[in-house]
Amino acid sequence: MSDTTEDEQRPSIQERRRTAIRTAPRVLSRGGWRGTLRERLTELTEAAPEAYDLDEPADVYGDGVVAALERRVAELLGTEAAVFFPTGTMAQQVALRCWAARTGNPAVALHALSHPEVHERHAFSQVSGLRPVTVSHEPRPVTAADVHGLDESVGALMLELPLRDAGFLLPSWEELTSAVDAAREREAVVHFDGARLWEATEHFGRPLEEIAALADSVYVSFYKSLGGLGGAALAGPASLVEEARTWRHRYGGMVFQQFPTALSALAGLDRELPRLPEYVRHARVVAAALREGFAEAGLPWARVHPEVPHTHDFQVWLPFDPEVLAEAAVRQAEETGTLLFGGGWDSRGPGLSFTETGVRAAGLEWTARDVRDAAVDFAGRLDRDTGP
Repeated sequence: MSDTTEDEQRPSIQERRRTAIRTAPRVLSRGGWRGTLRERLTELTEAAPEAYDLDEPADVYGDGVVAALERRVAELLGTEAAVFFPTGTMAQQVALRCWAARTGNPAVALHALSHPEVHERHAFSQVSGLRPVTVSHEPRPVTAADVHGLDESVGALMLELPLRDAGFLLPSWEELTSAVDAAREREAVVHFDGARLWEATEHFGRPLEEIAALADSVYVSFYKSLGGLGGAALAGPASLVEEARTWRHRYGGMVFQQFPTALSALAGLDRELPRLPEYVRHARVVAAALREGFAEAGLPWARVHPEVPHTHDFQVWLPFDPEVLAEAAVRQAEETGTLLFGGGWDSRGPGLSFTETGVRAAGLEWTARDVRDAAVDFAGRLDRDTGP
């Protein structure tokens, strides 16, 4: 006789959400990384022949297709060179420790919400001998006034573009250039945490190379915007890149073969990069329609942040506990085939939660009316179950 209860046999909310993302006919974003191994391998097999000559020898310790990817990134960002890294965490540690050795100052000014501080377990200080200095705690991009207000010398200023944990926010072009100028006045180098920099061209109204030219070095990711299997690149002066290669080896990042990751990155640059401005523009349509749908449903204190998204990702805030919102989102997908919110919900106080949402290729099929109707239906489910 089994001791397993009915609740233990029921799929978890995470399992139900993963199934909904893969199978719901209508979703705003169907990230490939959530797919099965077979689906991911099939995607790569279909895209790879267009991205690179598959009759070329496989890469060995960074030659071949990896070197081709590095040249492509340097060309796109307008830098002298670029070097592939297996992770962005490693790339940024290496970049900033190289700059610290050159400036003689291990202090790095960065936002309190920046990725290394929030998501990397204090890797800068614990692994790389760097000393993070908080330049701002405000949930907005760093300003020139913040930089001028630092009460100690720093060797580098790191700017995350966009600032994910503040709502994928970007400064205006004038604010960005002013912050960079303020760092130069302090004789600090500027490093861009550009994991999602690929998405910033629509907001700034400028090409990638013009944006990257403001910084001394730039890190970019191959999976956060481009749908690759992983990997990152550090771009900048040739001398810095060569030094970074040495440190990549010392950090254990000199991987024997990386061709699947490199091929998926090249495919992403071919397929996804040209579509990102369209995703950003449609995200603004979706955000406005969500606000209208929540207002039509009379849902109190519903917020889309920012009201006009800076990238194709943004936050949605609702006055319910995360468990209530997660259940309503998944049940809507299971019962109607429409998944409006495919991400998890996080609590930010009693009865207040937010999720990150956004638009990818699948979301382009949604009209504003589709979004409004889905928002009204979603709100109705909340009212029926545990209305505020």
